[in-house]
Amino acid sequence: MAHVQSIMRSFGGSIFVTIIGLSLAYWLGFREGGTTLALSTLFLCSVLSVLEVSLSFDNAVVNASVLRKMTEVWRRRFLTWGILLAVFGMRLVLPLLIVAVLANVGPIDALMLAIQKPKEYAAMMLSIHESVAAFGGTFLFMVGIDYFLNQEKEEHWLKIIEAPLTKLGRVKSIEVIIALMAVLVMSFFVKGEKQMAFLISGVAGVITYLAVDALGALLGQTPDGDGIDPHRASLGMFLYLEVLDASFSFDGVVGAFALTQSLFLIAIGLGIGAMFVRSITIVLVEKGTLGQYRYLEHGAFWAILSLAGLMYAGVFRHIPEVITGLCGATFIGASVWWSIHEKKHEAAKA
Repeated sequence: MAHVQSIMRSFGGSIFVTIIGLSLAYWLGFREGGTTLALSTLFLCSVLSVLEVSLSFDNAVVNASVLRKMTEVWRRRFLTWGILLAVFGMRLVLPLLIVAVLANVGPIDALMLAIQKPKEYAAMMLSIHESVAAFGGTFLFMVGIDYFLNQEKEEHWLKIIEAPLTKLGRVKSIEVIIALMAVLVMSFFVKGEKQMAFLISGVAGVITYLAVDALGALLGQTPDGDGIDPHRASLGMFLYLEVLDASFSFDGVVGAFALTQSLFLIAIGLGIGAMFVRSITIVLVEKGTLGQYRYLEHGAFWAILSLAGLMYAGVFRHIPEVITGLCGATFIGASVWWSIHEKKHEAAKA
């Protein structure tokens, strides 16, 4: 009974949102084509939700690693305000704003386009895939590489790679140099008019990461600059997590248009997934999972680097979401297995 209560406390909100979301998906399909289309729409919504969770589990691990450093007040705000931004902001409002800019129309006109001409709307979203991949991939690359270049990092999982990277981190601004070189080299392989868009978006990804990092450092300082203000520092972490979520969601939102042309179905399906990612984050923090599995955080950041690489590769060839999800799951699973193995090994030695 206590176990069930624990599950409901952690996942109750997600289960409630799932019931509401699937009901809305069924209604959308039924309104358009009766029971047959309603069942098809319900299935597609479920697929989108599962894909979102599988692609964002590493995001939950990183969220948990940051969330445990935040004050209780800002934790609650991340799990309330943050989910509103994640579901409605990143997965509904942002796509509308993107199309509004591309079509040079107002947000309401973009919404009407999504309702009345879904094929045209979907084509516009898919047309910016290169820019989205460049921005999101570069931001995630900065997140991942910065973790491994951190000079204060003492624990290593893949020591043959991680130890030299930590030493390389002594070079000032080396993560910026590596990221900009990656964007520049990749841009040479992008043909035509999209090359400049890719380059600009990649540079914007670097600038955004640096801006969020700088803002977080600035907010964390006390007014006199002599200490750390935990509440202001938590605000900086909150902003970092929201931009991180945006980088994860960008490619997922655009890629979802390859499965369906319905903006609302995408928002519902990915929104359900986003809720479960938040619930998983809560469990990871409350259960102290990162402390129990010493290499789990390492695996999550390797998964983020792999996702960044796959986003870049997706500019030239479609990468199935299954491949992306399996790649991240492999790093996460391997890190958990190795953590358990090391714990047993140390226990045997003791």
